[in-house]
Amino acid sequence: MAINHREKIMALWTVFLLGILFHTQLNLIPLFHGLPVIESQPATNINDISGIMWLMLGFFVLPMLAIIATAFNDSKRYRIIHFGLTVFYSIMNLLHVILDLFVQPLLWYQIALMVVLLIVGLLLNVAAFQWMRSQNRDNQIPRNLETSHF
Repeated sequence: MAINHREKIMALWTVFLLGILFHTQLNLIPLFHGLPVIESQPATNINDISGIMWLMLGFFVLPMLAIIATAFNDSKRYRIIHFGLTVFYSIMNLLHVILDLFVQPLLWYQIALMVVLLIVGLLLNVAAFQWMRSQNRDNQIPRNLETSHF
């Protein structure tokens, strides 16, 4: 059975997106119990944090675009760019885990989730690297069809 790198990559990106959505959700759950949430920067209105909101939007949208592009693009150039994107996300996840260790109070469930996301990211790095190194199989005729006689 042939390994379908693209399917693996799309599944891992989907798991990663669900994980970062849950990471955000976990930060908001105290609100539903009448408890305050941890604030990194007190703001008086949404415009005070609009830069952060744009960065978060980009952080969520790039994996979504990667899933779509991976479904439709198998070019060598894209595979190289995609591998670079996965490395970037792994570096950002590692930094996020480290920075979360300095947030007070220390929320171990958030650290555990970020470590899981880091592991998913590393698996994504491996899958993207394997895909980048593989031959483009979509444009090749299967061997059994080359030698068959009709």
